[in-house]
Amino acid sequence: MNDLLSALGRIVGAANLLQQPQDTAPFVTDWRGRYHGAPLAVALPQNTDEVAALVRLCGEHDIGIVPQGGNTSHCGAATPDGSGRQLVIAMRRLDRVRALDSANNSITVDAGCTLAQVQQAASEAGRLFPLSLASEGSCQIGGNLSTNAGGLAVLRFGTMRELALGLEVVLADGSVLHALSGLRKDTSGLDLKQLFIGAEGQLGLITAATLKLFPKPGAHATALLAVDSASAAIACLNALQQAFGDRLTTFEMMSEVCQRLLEKYHPGQVPLFAPWLLLVELSDSGDGAALRDRLLHWLADHHGGDGVLAQNETERQRLWQLREAMSETQKRDGPSIKHDIGVPSSAIPDFIRDCDAALQRAFPGVRVVTFGHAGDGNLHYNVSYTRPGNAQLFDDEAAVNAIVYEQVYRHRGTLAAEHGIGQLKQPWLERYKDPVALALMRSVKQALDPQRLMNPGKWL
Repeated sequence: MNDLLSALGRIVGAANLLQQPQDTAPFVTDWRGRYHGAPLAVALPQNTDEVAALVRLCGEHDIGIVPQGGNTSHCGAATPDGSGRQLVIAMRRLDRVRALDSANNSITVDAGCTLAQVQQAASEAGRLFPLSLASEGSCQIGGNLSTNAGGLAVLRFGTMRELALGLEVVLADGSVLHALSGLRKDTSGLDLKQLFIGAEGQLGLITAATLKLFPKPGAHATALLAVDSASAAIACLNALQQAFGDRLTTFEMMSEVCQRLLEKYHPGQVPLFAPWLLLVELSDSGDGAALRDRLLHWLADHHGGDGVLAQNETERQRLWQLREAMSETQKRDGPSIKHDIGVPSSAIPDFIRDCDAALQRAFPGVRVVTFGHAGDGNLHYNVSYTRPGNAQLFDDEAAVNAIVYEQVYRHRGTLAAEHGIGQLKQPWLERYKDPVALALMRSVKQALDPQRLMNPGKWL
């Protein structure tokens, strides 16, 4: 094993092969602290050639490979096991913006670039990269692609699958797929990049991507609206879409439980309380005051409840901070059983009603923290406690999950809308995913990674 470690060190440089526990510690525990591992080492390559060399050497020695971006996974997808026979390949040194083509509205970046880096590079060129996540300062583009991240603007711009034009991928045999195309249309065979988006590093290791950019909007109209029910929220969504079309960029909802948690940890920051609060944003070119006036007139005619309309950028950011603080606020309040589920937007009211009721029958007094991207049907439906005192929370996890996922699929949904599967949801995927689809995915895995060394132990 010492010879292998020496060889790995020669590829990336000895200083970039971390072996001591105090050095590997930041890479071996997932963001939620649920999964822990003991890797052979952590390698920090600087370019695609080094990644390919690491993969080839691991193949020769039958060593598993765990790709890792910003280590913000909620499902243990980037955490090694405890065998000591998995190499974590952390991508943070692959952080170059390779090219930006304003005329083509595209940018090519290394996979280790943070989402915030890409947003900033686009902004400096007068363009927008629309993916927006609470973790954007630390999550990386490779991880965003590997989980098909969605975030706050999917309603208008789509997930990473829609935002990716081309990929560069190191395959399990160390060969490199060069497909960094900036083309919007290419019918010269299969669109192979789609295999790797959402695969959580199990088919290959993404080292770079060409991504779509958009004209940078000059106008925003942002409001926080109170409604008395989830049904009223979806009715508001439909009416806004009818009135404003694709100018409606964001439509988020937060339950009253969320509002009380925000008030507890950010006192005085929540401007109003209601059964549900909606964060609504329009974006467009042109004059911001004119767009705000349009939204204000629409609200006067169509929204009978309370609301706050941001009058400037400072007020806009205050409203956004409430939504973006929600995940961290819940983490501060204690552990929870998290569900990153998706149902059709039209089914959100019925899902919430039926699932809340089923959980209350099983666990009287249960607290559910519900918030998320109602515009695209993706809810974070988290159970904060099942019994007084919360001591038995994770003892109840399997029963809670069974109730939630049964209701999700009853309402034509999915158990993983944007955080992926990882280790956390593997048994549930086996239960609910179409068996033909699973068999096809495993056939692809066998074809691309016959040694099963790419992110072993995860859902494929």
